[in-house]
Amino acid sequence: MRFCFTILVLVFSLSLQAATQKLLILGDSLSAGYGMQQQQGWVHLLQQQLEKNQSSWTIINASISGETTAGGLARLPELLTKHQPQAVLIELGGNDGLRGFPTAQIEQNLQLLIAEVKNHQAKPILMQIRIPPNYGPRYTRQFVALYPALAEKQQAVYWPFFMDSIAVQADLMQADGIHPNVKAQPIIRDFIAPLLQKL
Repeated sequence: MRFCFTILVLVFSLSLQAATQKLLILGDSLSAGYGMQQQQGWVHLLQQQLEKNQSSWTIINASISGETTAGGLARLPELLTKHQPQAVLIELGGNDGLRGFPTAQIEQNLQLLIAEVKNHQAKPILMQIRIPPNYGPRYTRQFVALYPALAEKQQAVYWPFFMDSIAVQADLMQADGIHPNVKAQPIIRDFIAPLLQKL
């Protein structure tokens, strides 16, 4: 009887863990819902969909408009300790690129972010980021190329950029030409959802 009770407790514990998987999103304005109400953003829409489908995933959005890789690195340890996520989506680097930061510096910060996530026994997910070609083709190529190379080197999950098909459609962009509008948010949600399922 005691053995059966122990098995039941273990099964219940495992089921509870499976039902409370957390994805921490460490991003910038693209994930923070810049220019709109929070409930209109893709992160909130994704959480609603997950709840409707009774998914095991819960989303924690720690994204801040204007965030850089250095800023994310400074905030990450406390976020990991507080939320204890099973996975962390790193959606950073765009603001670094727009400010012309050296790609070596961006790469180093991203590498430290991935290492910090691993140290907390969580799965790191690195999202590809792209920037407008304001700083010339050489800088842009170096910037874009560092993401897949770093993900492979650090054995992090690599996700494509959710803005690739949106940025080329003016009706899905805000007036600044950088941020997606409200109409684009469900599209981003539907882009991320199957990637999350694969985890």
